[in-house]
Amino acid sequence: MSMPFYVSPEQVMADKAEFARKGIARGKSIVALEHQGGVLLMAENATTLSKVGEIYDRIAYAGVGKFSEFDQLRKVGVRFADTKGYAYSREDVRGRGLANAFSQVIGEVFTREIKPLELEIIVAEVGDDRYEDHRANSLYRIKYDGFISDHPGFCAIGGNVEEVESVLKNDYREGMPAGEAANLGRQALSAGAERSSALDADSLEVCLLDRERTGRKFCRLSTDEVQGMLDGS
Repeated sequence: MSMPFYVSPEQVMADKAEFARKGIARGKSIVALEHQGGVLLMAENATTLSKVGEIYDRIAYAGVGKFSEFDQLRKVGVRFADTKGYAYSREDVRGRGLANAFSQVIGEVFTREIKPLELEIIVAEVGDDRYEDHRANSLYRIKYDGFISDHPGFCAIGGNVEEVESVLKNDYREGMPAGEAANLGRQALSAGAERSSALDADSLEVCLLDRERTGRKFCRLSTDEVQGMLDGS
């Protein structure tokens, strides 16, 4: 009688983590930065597939890794937010609750399934001055194992994230104008890009959560709008 093949739980989890990290590292980086008028999300993305999208009135979502997985997770988040907003009120849909829900789903897959999700996501929420307990912006990062962390000021995921974060840590300042934030985001993404030349507007996907916008705060910028923002700082 042959002995059953045994792998320790620690080794299984380590192998899953390594598998997920390799998949995420192959993706292009994404940054989210707070600025004077809200939150800017910028991704290196020359394709027509969106890596940044809207979840709810004041909440955006960005994902890196395996597109089919993080896009499916985005749809789950939209349904979660719509259901909660309908059952209670739109003001009750908060970035923290949504980030916790994503964390639970991702962590459950990492623990129970053979293959983990090859993704890392950002949940960004812009503050609203109408509500006393909700005036500050929020940025949450959820990793492939469900680990969640909040990041005041800026957040980066995917690709050569250490190089991207290094630029942000050195040059980010609170309350910077949107154009200055956009140029810093491009500079950070260029530092982590495989090629050495600076990224241009055609290769960037840029979305804003605009605090002053009436109703839904999310807007996606065209190439010309991105260029104008980069030139106008």
